[in-house]
Amino acid sequence: MSLKIRKEDALNYHEQGKPGKIEVIPTKSVSTQRDLALAYSPGVAEPCLAIAENVEDVYKYTAKGNLVAVISNGTAVLGLGDIGPEASKPVMEGKGVLFKKFAGIDVFDLELDCKDPKEFIRIVKALEPTFGGINLEDIKAPECFEIEQTLREEMNIPIMHDDQHGTAIITSAALLNALELVGKKIEEVNVVVNGAGASAISCTNLFIALGVKRENIVMLDSKGVLRKDNPNLDTTKVIFATDKNLHTLEDAMEGADVFLGLSKGNVVTPAMLLAMAKNPIVFACANPDPEIAYDFAMATRDDLIMATGRSDHPNQVNNVLGFPYIFRGALDVRATRINEAMKLAAVRAIAQLAKEPVPDIVSKAYGDKILTFGREYFIPKPLDPRLITTISPAVAKAAMESGVAKHPITDWDAYHHDLLKRIGLDNRLMSRMVERAKKNPKRVIFAEADNLKTLKAIQMVRDEHIAYPILLGDKQKIQQLIQENSLDLHNCEIIDPAEEHEKREHYAQLLYQKRQRKGLNLHDARKLVFDRSYFGTLMLDEGEADAFISGLTKDYARVIKPALQVIGIRSEVNLVAGMYVVVSNGKTLFLADTTVNIDPTADELVSIIGLSRGVVQAFGHTPRMAVLSYSNFGSSHKGDIPSKTSQATRQAKLRYPDLIIDGDVQANVALNTQLLRDNYPFSDLATEGANTLIFPNLASGNIAYKLLQEVGAAETIGPILMGMKKPVHILQLGSSVREIVDIVTLAVIDAQGALKS
Repeated sequence: MSLKIRKEDALNYHEQGKPGKIEVIPTKSVSTQRDLALAYSPGVAEPCLAIAENVEDVYKYTAKGNLVAVISNGTAVLGLGDIGPEASKPVMEGKGVLFKKFAGIDVFDLELDCKDPKEFIRIVKALEPTFGGINLEDIKAPECFEIEQTLREEMNIPIMHDDQHGTAIITSAALLNALELVGKKIEEVNVVVNGAGASAISCTNLFIALGVKRENIVMLDSKGVLRKDNPNLDTTKVIFATDKNLHTLEDAMEGADVFLGLSKGNVVTPAMLLAMAKNPIVFACANPDPEIAYDFAMATRDDLIMATGRSDHPNQVNNVLGFPYIFRGALDVRATRINEAMKLAAVRAIAQLAKEPVPDIVSKAYGDKILTFGREYFIPKPLDPRLITTISPAVAKAAMESGVAKHPITDWDAYHHDLLKRIGLDNRLMSRMVERAKKNPKRVIFAEADNLKTLKAIQMVRDEHIAYPILLGDKQKIQQLIQENSLDLHNCEIIDPAEEHEKREHYAQLLYQKRQRKGLNLHDARKLVFDRSYFGTLMLDEGEADAFISGLTKDYARVIKPALQVIGIRSEVNLVAGMYVVVSNGKTLFLADTTVNIDPTADELVSIIGLSRGVVQAFGHTPRMAVLSYSNFGSSHKGDIPSKTSQATRQAKLRYPDLIIDGDVQANVALNTQLLRDNYPFSDLATEGANTLIFPNLASGNIAYKLLQEVGAAETIGPILMGMKKPVHILQLGSSVREIVDIVTLAVIDAQGALKS
């Protein structure tokens, strides 16, 4: 299934909060008059003078070394054509987001109102003092060839037109691996390239650099096969012209070993596939519709090996596998260009990574599917955290070996750690969880479906194939809100408890049976099942759904009480607890208990530790727990908190001997490894510090996450309700649409059984 993006959602996403997708954030303190004097006048004069004396110090005293310009004139925006510079800006901002997310690279996007190649070149050349690298984007052919070639020759910073080389690098890696799988030699294969634009030409050139023979290539544009007897071919196409008696795509496909499509959807027929050689390789990269649909193609030939540009099929050709890490490696050695050696190094690094054992964190992100090198996995997944530590060093080494690196790397172990620190692997945390949920969606009840915010979240959940929504609420109001806001929820089940007379009676009897010895009579049970928190949790208890979501407009206690009465606590634990996940600057912290237990005993803290252990592991992390206090390892014996947290730590170590845990300990000490090493080197946390914080009471946990949420520039995910027999998750009052979607994602993963230790 392809991901449907609604016009209203896309516009709202770009408009909400601050318009656009990027902002500039100071990296130094500017809170005092002294700070301001250092940042600007008079203190700024010192780095200015230093750079004037030695221009290379610009990398030492400014952001140039980690700053890339994404530059376009909007003449060839993917799928949209020549829409102009202003209209291309959302795309360029998006490219900047990808640079930051995947490689920790800062970006300024520049949209130039300029179609003349020479003027464009002049403008970009003048920007060299500002940027460490230039990513050209969405510039039409053939002008893009002249622009990139000239800039590469005349500038001394890395330049790359990603539309040309990004796809080329990924498809070349795919080609190497596909040929290995089918046992064919690269110098012997016949290749058909459908498309003759910038990307197709760059792909073909890189194929040739890898060993494909030029005479074995047939290229087509929209008019057919590029032929030598055609006098109208421009200089970029004529070098790929053939004198073979071939005119159409159908002609060219006869006996071909490899098909590379960079054209438009549905131009390849089953008959063309059947005419190809044994074990054909098909890269159908047109988006959103490939040159031939994946399922259609695979049903046509069982010896076919295939890749597409789509994320919902195996082997996605996705430029994000390349450009962030190529620029990362180039910037880190201050390369003067991105040359063929660096591109080929990236090709081989990507190809090799697909052959390596896939870590659990990647398999879990893609639905616990076992990923091993083969026909359905010969291109790495975009969310593989190893990409940056595989590709960037390979590119950096190639730059050094080819003589274009001005700042060679000498300590590769330190560089490896620096890469992990720059990117912060947890920037991809929810991306991995969403992919995991989508592999096995579950039925989720939304108890507040007559709320517009909930309906918008349901639309996203449905469009992203995360869950199968069940809408609970006033049916007339729900349908009215759907119609008024142009939502597409026509096939979602809507249940109005007020209209479900037989089901209400059935649920009332069930509730009465559960609570009759706890003071509930049948009359009161019949009244309670009108409450959607009771109705919905009874649905869940009866197996009519897999998870339950509520709390957007209700107090936490009002929602958790019915859940506890109907669903109950897992038999192996004696309580439920709440956790928040906090992501800031690429670092993830797990905070518990933040929502349920007011003043847990030492025994109850041990139960919270056990519940937290399973959730942290489900997120792909090894738990390193700190049981928090206002004391450090017995430094204060006054008060109950140091006593119970140290007692809980001792008990937890006995119950979970492999668990990394320590306490009692103050929060700052638990997170600061230097403090730990200097003062408490004996601590289990001294090596890496804590990633899971167990709070001594509800007040401290609740205050901590709310402060982080509001003033800590942190993203919070939660609350996650741990310990229920079945997945019940209670939203924070007033949650945003995105926060609702995050909780639904976690509820689906909970229903898959992954959040239990």
